[in-house]
Amino acid sequence: MRSTDIERAGWRERRSVFGAGLRSSLGCAVRSVAADGGARHALALDLQPRVVIGDMDSSTEDELSTYAAAGAEILRYPAEKNETDLELALMLVAERGAKWIRIIGAVGDRLDQTMANVYLMALPQLVLTDTRMVAGKQEIRLMPAGDHTLIGVPGDTISLLPVSGDVRGITTDGLYYPLHHDTLVFGPARGVSNVLSETRARVRVESGTLMCVHTIGRA
Repeated sequence: MRSTDIERAGWRERRSVFGAGLRSSLGCAVRSVAADGGARHALALDLQPRVVIGDMDSSTEDELSTYAAAGAEILRYPAEKNETDLELALMLVAERGAKWIRIIGAVGDRLDQTMANVYLMALPQLVLTDTRMVAGKQEIRLMPAGDHTLIGVPGDTISLLPVSGDVRGITTDGLYYPLHHDTLVFGPARGVSNVLSETRARVRVESGTLMCVHTIGRA
């Protein structure tokens, strides 16, 4: 992820949530919250978790003691629960006032959990936040009805995939393959591998929700 994609700001509004999956990298200081074993990934990036939350089935007691000694708040939940650890972490940071959230380490070797992590960005608690997943060279976000801006470098790969059935009234500016009040039907791969043609692009959605995957460079 480009360091320019992450703006420096006050602690109250900037938080990175770590899941227990693939490592990624960040270019500036953020306040981090770890979902269970995601604390190890935060520490690997020299980010001390402020909170570690979850059922702790991926963390040892020695690790938890070390996190607590360093000042982390430990929030332990039962293993048998309706929410995933990442879901608990996202609800927590939203409750505590976060407006800018980046989810790191949520793309792992289980497709079901990866898909569920994407869907978590649709939580009602996150409606008024800027929440995105970061995995290597990719940034993933949801685009519900409304206007959305993409910022990058011409040549970056942009994929727009419907995740709520057919998504209607899609209009784009700044993409090589434009859409003009079009519908992306759930199933076909029409929205894959578009290309950013300007440094700033716009996507307007009238109804439904798109998943936008922004890959640095040509994928």
